[in-house]
Amino acid sequence: MTDKVSRQARLPPRWFVRLAWSTHRGLYRGTGGRFGLRRARTDRWGMMRLTTTGRRTGEERSVILGYFDDGPNLVTMAMNGWADGEPAWWLNLQAHPDAAVDLADGRRTIRGRAAEGSERERLWARWRDLDKNLDGYAALRSGETDVVILGPVVEKT
Repeated sequence: MTDKVSRQARLPPRWFVRLAWSTHRGLYRGTGGRFGLRRARTDRWGMMRLTTTGRRTGEERSVILGYFDDGPNLVTMAMNGWADGEPAWWLNLQAHPDAAVDLADGRRTIRGRAAEGSERERLWARWRDLDKNLDGYAALRSGETDVVILGPVVEKT
């Protein structure tokens, strides 16, 4: 990672990021889900609503995240707005991997896991294609950003 890439990555103040998240969730709720989600395309990430089970409370918790499709899987990042620390939804998903996502075309039941090794490298490269500043933003965090795979739940018979 070069200093040039790191210097290019500039984020708005944390209060602004949190306000944007809150506003987005409010618009989604206020419009009954008609605004706030979009399908991923080959040249643009989509937006989905992930609903997890709280690791301490057991209550449902929802968040809107960016994603792209990778076959039957949805791929997102546990980035916490590029701030340090893991986002609560990722901690919840690690404790309770089964969850649900709302997409522009409906709801799916998923099981979450972290990508590892060459799979992570491949998916990170795909994110880099969608966001040219990805490595610079990632450099703002003190640790590695998990790439999260939300795969379909396969029922055992």
